[in-house]
Amino acid sequence: MTKHDGSQQGSGDQGREDRQPRPPFSEQKIAQPGLESELKSRPAYQAPAYKAAGKLEGKRALITGGDSGIGRAVAVLFAREGADVAINYLAAEQSDAEETKRAVEKAGRRCVLLPGDLTDAKFCNQLIEHAVDALGGLDILVSNAAYQNRKELAELTLDELDRTFRTNVYAYALLTKAAVPHLAPGSAIIATSSETSFAGAKQLPDYSATKGAINQFTKVMAQQLIDKRIRVNAVAPGPVWTPLNVADRGNPPEHANQHGADTPLGRPAQPEEIAPAYVFLASNADSSYISGIVLPILGGETIGG
Repeated sequence: MTKHDGSQQGSGDQGREDRQPRPPFSEQKIAQPGLESELKSRPAYQAPAYKAAGKLEGKRALITGGDSGIGRAVAVLFAREGADVAINYLAAEQSDAEETKRAVEKAGRRCVLLPGDLTDAKFCNQLIEHAVDALGGLDILVSNAAYQNRKELAELTLDELDRTFRTNVYAYALLTKAAVPHLAPGSAIIATSSETSFAGAKQLPDYSATKGAINQFTKVMAQQLIDKRIRVNAVAPGPVWTPLNVADRGNPPEHANQHGADTPLGRPAQPEEIAPAYVFLASNADSSYISGIVLPILGGETIGG
């Protein structure tokens, strides 16, 4: 099959098609936590068709999981809209984080690198303080980092359950709690949910449960923080081409290479196709009257409502 490199720019309809490769991808497996640089078909994050309009001029954002995947694409679009960003990631993902930093700086904004493990509650509090100190304040929190492994119930250990919830849910709650005292009216909090939060995924029992919890925590926080004029929303993507699924220990290469094939569009999203939703929810120019929603981006799937 033709190999696609997500870093290419492309132009016109053919260029856009080149940036949206369809399964099957090359069969591959990468070790967790999963480096984007190791994927044979690189995710597209630069969004050459996106037209920035200064919607986040002067804003300061912290993005967890900002080294790769959706987080990287969000960091780049935030920068193009005028925001300085801090990104959090695991120490093992340093090389990916450096690429994100170069892309943000190319857009003319600052990118602060803040490595650390979100399963450590103490670090979650420290992360907010480090971001505030480095950026001179905080206006946007994006809780995006995630952990997953496909498994059957018999394989679900307490340690695995604990790690999934600590990464996906506890960190979101702790970061929100620590960030709120620093957020002025007009600030925004955005979480990354998932299509699994609506219907569950057969082999992702703990991951699906965390994404359902994210939805409800988002809705509750939207109610609790409305008087502070802090908006809280979530984005729920369908399959996206990122290191997460290829690094999933329970996802064999022959399954991972079909990622997104069962969507109506017949392919996964590229991170650059998901990131504009975060700009929308972060921008008061676009979404000042929106709080408490979970925005589905499902490649043509429809859900009730």
